[in-house]
Amino acid sequence: MFTRQTVNRRDFMKGLAGAGLGLFGGTALNGCAWAGTKPKIKRPNILLAIADDWSWPHASIAGDKVVKTPTFDRAAREGVLFTNAFVSAPSCSPSRSSILTGQRHWQLEEGGDLWGTLPGKFKVYPDMLEKAGYHVGYTRAGWKPGRDKPGGRNRNPAGPKYKNFKQFLQARPADKPFCFWFGSFDPHRKYTWQSGINSGMKLEDVQVPPCLPDSTEVRSDICDYYWEVQRFDREVGEILTLLEQNNELDNTLVVITGDNGMPFPRCKSNLYDLGTQVPLAVRWGKNIKGGRVVEDFVSLADLAPTFLEAAQLKPTRDMTARSFLSVLRSGKAGLVDAQRDKVFVGKERHAWVREGGVGYPMRAIRTRDYLYIRNFKPDRWPAGNPKPMPGNDPEEPFGDIDGSPTKTYMMEHRDKTGVKRLFELACGKRPSEELYDLKKDPGQLNNVAKSDEYAAVKQELAAMLIAELKATNDPRIMGKGDVFDTYPYYGGQRGKKIKT
Repeated sequence: MFTRQTVNRRDFMKGLAGAGLGLFGGTALNGCAWAGTKPKIKRPNILLAIADDWSWPHASIAGDKVVKTPTFDRAAREGVLFTNAFVSAPSCSPSRSSILTGQRHWQLEEGGDLWGTLPGKFKVYPDMLEKAGYHVGYTRAGWKPGRDKPGGRNRNPAGPKYKNFKQFLQARPADKPFCFWFGSFDPHRKYTWQSGINSGMKLEDVQVPPCLPDSTEVRSDICDYYWEVQRFDREVGEILTLLEQNNELDNTLVVITGDNGMPFPRCKSNLYDLGTQVPLAVRWGKNIKGGRVVEDFVSLADLAPTFLEAAQLKPTRDMTARSFLSVLRSGKAGLVDAQRDKVFVGKERHAWVREGGVGYPMRAIRTRDYLYIRNFKPDRWPAGNPKPMPGNDPEEPFGDIDGSPTKTYMMEHRDKTGVKRLFELACGKRPSEELYDLKKDPGQLNNVAKSDEYAAVKQELAAMLIAELKATNDPRIMGKGDVFDTYPYYGGQRGKKIKT
């Protein structure tokens, strides 16, 4: 049975011991002089390794018994493991827009929708670092999916594209620090059926999330997802090995994470944790104290100002996200910054799966104890229309859920005991407000928004959410939210291909 997995410092230290790497052993802290003084550093290289659709806690160091992530685990052991990292949006391009700009996705106009564009007026950190003398580039999946030119850009917001990391290093001018974006396509669907089982994973060891039915088909699908997580981890390991061979790993700020949650029903494209909470490990050699688990809430939008500050540059005034470099350099574990006690997430249009191409707008506040969600259009189907319309993208029912064996299983068994309620939670209409007590309901299945017992909590969280949305000029609060439904969708619906 799945239980909410958390990592505390005691368990983490046991993991280190079990791996033969005590706090002061291995390569993490050898020779590291940490006595309350900051080491003198030069401008670091910056490596962002970002998986496509990877949820927390699906890493072996986080307690998952099936998936094996030695590279991520190493970065966490030798650096900092964040247990409360969240994306701005559980959807690829708006999440990546936020990472690149250091702003909430709802501040980015067309950049807040999937398959849109990121307007050129919004500055991105690779361009800023390039101006400051960095060699920048990316491979595979940069900012995507969407189109660059409609936004006035002549290249991907992640920078110039390279075949691989080795080619990027070969093109690097001498003595220039680099900023590289490794954008894997893993573990995005489609998967090779039973690739996980065939690799030796055991179905009985899989922890099925409470939002999904427990069946052989679902367990096998999760193993296939794990197999692609492992491929991502292995390829990141190859990049770190190349850096070691070039004696550059210790002066490289390495960040390993994902752009949104796993592609399963009630996960990706939803504001529940399996859609918004992602793994995050940060390693920076002797420049930060390793062997730490940090519980502060961070948003991946915080990466842009963090990278800029590490490069000794100032974040722009437009960046509403906050650098967490002080947390990295603090040497502390657990709760470090008292102000990092919550995070804000949201969603606009994902796929083109409703009449007129409208989205399902949501905003939420996540604290240690509660998740409060505001659904702005509860009359719409949150997962897309139950019946596909001509021209839908994708052309299938409930199209905001990626096609998969798990989705098919839930569709085919939707009226059966053990599936019916989960299917309704994933695909049925939702009220305007949702509230989940995470201590009693870590799986976020029981909405208590209408309970008198939680009236005061709901009022407080709603006020905090609205205040943040107003402070960041969210169109949904400023009376202009429907603009998100009018932006072009460059994915191209059948019979309605958008031209640029």
